[in-house]
Amino acid sequence: MQDEILNPVQARRAFLKTAAGSGLAALSGLAGAQSFEYKPNQRYPDPAVQILDPSFARYRIYSSTVEQLATGMRWAEGPVYFPDGGYLLLSDIPNNRIMKYSEKDGSFSVFRSPANWANGNTRDRQGRLLTCEHSVTRRVVRTEKDGKLTVLADSFEGKKLNAPNDIVVKSDDSVWFTDPLFGINGEWEGFRAKPEQASTNVYRHGSDGKLSAVITDIVNPNGLAFSPDEKKLYVVEWKGTPNRSIWSYDVNADGSVGARTKLIDAADQGALDGFRVDRDGNLWCGWGSNGALQGEATDVGGRKVFQLKGRSEDLDGVMVFNPQGKAIGFIRLPERCANLTFGGPKNNRLYMTSCHSLYALYVEAHGAT
Repeated sequence: MQDEILNPVQARRAFLKTAAGSGLAALSGLAGAQSFEYKPNQRYPDPAVQILDPSFARYRIYSSTVEQLATGMRWAEGPVYFPDGGYLLLSDIPNNRIMKYSEKDGSFSVFRSPANWANGNTRDRQGRLLTCEHSVTRRVVRTEKDGKLTVLADSFEGKKLNAPNDIVVKSDDSVWFTDPLFGINGEWEGFRAKPEQASTNVYRHGSDGKLSAVITDIVNPNGLAFSPDEKKLYVVEWKGTPNRSIWSYDVNADGSVGARTKLIDAADQGALDGFRVDRDGNLWCGWGSNGALQGEATDVGGRKVFQLKGRSEDLDGVMVFNPQGKAIGFIRLPERCANLTFGGPKNNRLYMTSCHSLYALYVEAHGAT
């Protein structure tokens, strides 16, 4: 039988029919990016879920596999789950939009565009969306129930913030966020601009509306999260010495932070970005290559090429550390994972934003709240 040749209209209809089952149809006709084809593992247990220490075995569900829920983004970040609506929001930064994935019907659609190059998102204790707009506006905003935006912070000591990046909320309703330079360093995730702050800080926005710089001596702070008892604040230092790191800070009763210790060192080829903490205190960290090059060029097809330290295919995914900073598990993904969050009706579905795509995996862990 001769293969049927489809004209462009027929091909488009065929694509939409196929895409509808995977949550991709809502993206048709939108300014997207590369759509990444993914074939999930058909056998249990999924070899993508790797046990690095026996203590991680309790968190792996034997009959759960990594799923690709949506694709077609340029750089996916900042996932946040809304249990009341059964949906996830995430940022597609270079496309300047916030996307929405619905658990109810698998649809994937635009939630907000333009989005002022939104990066990190979270939910406050009243169920409202908090967003870090990390270029041009360079502010932290809250989306009210009627859809209006309230600006929580856009300057400190009379000078514009750098590029708010990641954000968390403490049980006392204070909002904590990082303010590195990424959104104003170039044109990819917004527009290049000159920083006005003398340092790259971690800020605390109190329930009284006061903004304070709680950490000022870290180079480009990125992801952040609290321990389950909120006695520790964990912060990624993107430009650590010598490597990317997670620092653990003591949290004081007055909202300040005290002594710090280095909890995790990503090594010379690993990249830490966003992360979340489960109820047992484990840190589930976005992981991948940091782009560091080998010291010497090697021959590739007759050319001398400086290649990456470590292979991306061995690094891309989620690295899980116990509260003492020991690596206990790894979830291998076909794309570099920038950020993640727990969601689902039971708070045990790990959503992973990874380059072009959104992935998910059910686990026997629950996100700390």
